[in-house]
Amino acid sequence: MPLESIPAEGREVLVRLIDLAGPDRPTWLVGGALREILSGQLASDPPPADLDIAVSRAALELGRRLADQLGGRFVELDSSRGACRVVGLAEQRLSLDLVDLRAPTLEGDLRGRDFTVNALAVSIRDLVRDGHARILDPTGGLADLRARVARLCAPGAIADDPVRALRGVRLAMRPGWRLDAAAETAIRAAAFRLSDVAAERVRDELIGILAEPNGAAGLRALDRVDVLPALFPERAAMRATDQPLPHRFDVWEHSLRTVEGVDVLLGDLDLLAPWGPELRLHLAEELGGGLTRRETLKLAALLHDVAKPETRALQGGRIRFFGHDAVGARRTLAITERLRLPRRAAQVIERLVAAHLRPMHLAQAGEITGRARFRFFRDLAGEARDLLLLTLADASAVAGTSPLAVWTGQGGQVVRMLMTGAEPAAAAAASLPLLRGEDVMRAFGLPPGPEVGRLLERAREAQALGQVTTREEAIALLRRAGA
Repeated sequence: MPLESIPAEGREVLVRLIDLAGPDRPTWLVGGALREILSGQLASDPPPADLDIAVSRAALELGRRLADQLGGRFVELDSSRGACRVVGLAEQRLSLDLVDLRAPTLEGDLRGRDFTVNALAVSIRDLVRDGHARILDPTGGLADLRARVARLCAPGAIADDPVRALRGVRLAMRPGWRLDAAAETAIRAAAFRLSDVAAERVRDELIGILAEPNGAAGLRALDRVDVLPALFPERAAMRATDQPLPHRFDVWEHSLRTVEGVDVLLGDLDLLAPWGPELRLHLAEELGGGLTRRETLKLAALLHDVAKPETRALQGGRIRFFGHDAVGARRTLAITERLRLPRRAAQVIERLVAAHLRPMHLAQAGEITGRARFRFFRDLAGEARDLLLLTLADASAVAGTSPLAVWTGQGGQVVRMLMTGAEPAAAAAASLPLLRGEDVMRAFGLPPGPEVGRLLERAREAQALGQVTTREEAIALLRRAGA
């Protein structure tokens, strides 16, 4: 393996790493980043997000010194395993995970890993000194890398750590890759034991799958090998719940197709002209725990109809799902707690599920007035754009059409009209209010309380709609309205 395979920023960090480690403390490049480098999937720009480093001993001490010298931040991950992370390197673009060997020898460490393509190693000292280094491959990982097959290092690899089941699916969901038959059997056998694994570890692997461009394909793969039912036991009832026309699919299939629709939209946001750049920036917002709005949108797509089974009712000969949005929001909150999602991400998903019918209701009402648009963006706030994308994906999953066809067709009219108002709504929300609570209490002789808030909101709405532009006009409007 040539040193040039690693971007320049990474090479500089590796040079500093071996200087700090010294000649009697070997270090090796291992894991997923090495796999990606060897498979040619990492470009020189941008550099890899992280590098995995195995250290013969004292990885925590080495990580602290590296962080101090390079101005990074040291994060202790697991003191019992000697695992740590150094973040904020190379102008915030690079991080290193360092861990002590998990066996007396490097070969023993590699053989104890999950999949053969992750059981490769390169001596960092040889790489820096000679400009190239021999790849250590005790389990046949290079051959599996060429064949693009996810094969276990040992028969008990999944049983030893069931979270590896999700890691194997993430490997196999990439274009041209597949699970080895023995790995698939082992994953099925260990799926039920995922409940014994720390929820945070399961969450991180699930987020990694959703972060892939074809996240829905990953969910389908998890479903096929019986892992998804262990993560979402709600699946069984959703799968058993049929839907009336115009729906073509049961609730579960519809939900998976909604995630597929989100994948399509996120794949080329510029097709939603002229709002592509704005949406791309919005969806990149980090919500904690490695989640961005992109992954939370996919989770909301999967869960938006989670309460349909329990709200299903026959009324006038028709199947209805009254209140499934409100009940679903409560169910979703419980699911996000079970997955240990960060609070902010959980709130976003809950709000999207609770409001997912709102654009449809606006469309049924006919023309969208300025007041309706203002209230939509006021109530949804930061989640308004996410909800509009969910609406397109949800509509496309009714009959299995493309969300881009929905966007350009009659069904996308309400989304286009609302998006047109996104920028004015944001400007209105950012403007200073004409009235304060003291103004309202003085003008109407009111004590502090909910009525003051109601009047302030009424004045705020009138201001946003351009109906009033001064404090005096706002007070007069409230008087005319019978305040």
